[in-house]
Amino acid sequence: MDRNTYIDNIDVEEAKAKYFDRLSIDLTYDELDVVDALGRVTFEAIYAKISSPTYNASAMDGIAVISKNTEEATETNPLTLSLNKDFIYVNTGNQIVEPFDSVIMIEDVIQLDDGKIQILKAAYPWQHIRQIGEDIVATEMILPSKHKIRPIDLGSLISGGIERIKVYKKPRVGILPTGSEIVEDIKEIEDGKIIDSNSKVFEGMVKELGGIANRYRPQVDDYEILKKDVLKGVEENDILIIGAGSSAGTRDYTVKLVEELGEVIIHGVAMKPGKPTILGIIQGKPVIGIPGYPVSAFLVMDVFVKPLIQKYIGLDEVEVDYIKAQLSRRVVSSLKHKELVRVNLGFVNDKLIATPFASGAGVSMSLVKADGIAIIPRNLEGVEAGERIDVELLRPLSSIRKSLVSIGSHDLIMDVIGDMLDLTSSHVGSFGGIMAIKREECHIAPIHLLDMDTGEYNTSYVKKYFPNRKMALIKGVQRQQGFIVQKGNPMNIKEFKDLGRDDVVYVNRQKGAGTRVLLDYHLGLNKIDWSQIRGYQRELNTHMSVAAAVKTGSATTGLGVYSAAIAMDLDFVEVAFEDYDFLISYDLLEDERIKRFIEIIKSESFKDILRSLGGYGFRNTGDIITVE
Repeated sequence: MDRNTYIDNIDVEEAKAKYFDRLSIDLTYDELDVVDALGRVTFEAIYAKISSPTYNASAMDGIAVISKNTEEATETNPLTLSLNKDFIYVNTGNQIVEPFDSVIMIEDVIQLDDGKIQILKAAYPWQHIRQIGEDIVATEMILPSKHKIRPIDLGSLISGGIERIKVYKKPRVGILPTGSEIVEDIKEIEDGKIIDSNSKVFEGMVKELGGIANRYRPQVDDYEILKKDVLKGVEENDILIIGAGSSAGTRDYTVKLVEELGEVIIHGVAMKPGKPTILGIIQGKPVIGIPGYPVSAFLVMDVFVKPLIQKYIGLDEVEVDYIKAQLSRRVVSSLKHKELVRVNLGFVNDKLIATPFASGAGVSMSLVKADGIAIIPRNLEGVEAGERIDVELLRPLSSIRKSLVSIGSHDLIMDVIGDMLDLTSSHVGSFGGIMAIKREECHIAPIHLLDMDTGEYNTSYVKKYFPNRKMALIKGVQRQQGFIVQKGNPMNIKEFKDLGRDDVVYVNRQKGAGTRVLLDYHLGLNKIDWSQIRGYQRELNTHMSVAAAVKTGSATTGLGVYSAAIAMDLDFVEVAFEDYDFLISYDLLEDERIKRFIEIIKSESFKDILRSLGGYGFRNTGDIITVE
């Protein structure tokens, strides 16, 4: 079958407006008991049937009196009143009936014998009385239309005599995952098969947005089978989402199916990730083809499906509030697309710093860990480090303000610390961490840089890059570095010279990583030219990525830490123990977040977790070395 071609590369807002304008959505309602309406949206304005309160009621515990008869009461001339003649006792909420028209608090009453009391101050008409309709007057509007019902609203509705109300009907949203490689059950996972996670995300988003999710089992890439499933999905739902199959591959059938069964309004939007989006109509119902990559899928759901569901349930699309943040490193983008970049956020010296994730549209964890989505407009080729950009927040600003911001070398211990401390951690290598500290873009930088002249770690680099600034190294851990290899080390990797063999494929860490420095140091000692090593130019950003490459067989070996090898059930050939320390500006030692950080890494609970991971030592952990 021929490959698809994109019809459009249309601006996102223009695509949305064009598509929504073509849709003819028949909005209907459900009628519910008030107590079942929490979170639903009112279909019409709701007016009170009764007043609240329905009678004049005492607002205090005290006595009900006739205000005119108390005018002579003063502190110097107390007025004596008789029970059932001049006053009666009342509690909060009791009805006040004629001739009484005022309430005096019990605290202001002097008790006497024989059912008599004294008061020292005159009462005024309707004092401490909740009058009829004080809260709600019959026939007044309690809630307008298109209002999402909150718990507090239920009280007013009930008090206003409302028993049943009309609310916008929830749309039924069909979710059809496609792809011969997609499986439903984790037990079916094998080479070439992928677990269906996207549709579970869609299902959760639909429920959270107020729709009814109707998720189907994954379907194979067979045109006729998919055709039947799409028709069924359209018949059974108000909206149909087709997962994957929207791109330009020979087995991406979604656009052809929508064309045959209805109309394609848009195929291809100027958004990255998310370009292959399909916006179509079949039998008058919206059908949306969503790319298969997890990040693309989530963003397309957020941009196109979210406002569509909101339209069905009676809510206007909420405009996104953006906040300005300073970019910590350059981001390359295209003039053709609006780029949506996942970022970590943190406040450093009252500046909001955004650090981009170095990951593609298939990396769902970048969304799990992201604090925000940075927006790079379509008309820019990129944004330079230090420039300010718009960011949509994914977690509250108050939480971001509390975070300790770490940028630097990767290690599994950063995840451990992040579970014990509010930590924002980005992995850009040791040199990247030093530069981030220098530009005041983070609080702390994990580093492990070997001095090739002395064989010592970290200190000489701090002196070199901060010659006139007082810095501190928080001693971290000693960690075991070595060759990560397949179980049983079938390729017999023992030393650096083995990396030059024709049958060995190496996977490297990125430039600026301490592990990369360690490799180059040993290549120099062994007089090995990097060009002799197959795979030297392939770069990954974390130890776990290196271990995964070895595990899957795309590489024979790579340098990494022992804990990463163990986590992936691989073997390990030790090369060296190295110092993995934390660089900070000296004046930050008094910061409460740094104090808590030091407390954590010195704790036995932290060390116990690392002992279970394996490959770590704790000599001088938490000690402070001043560097100036």
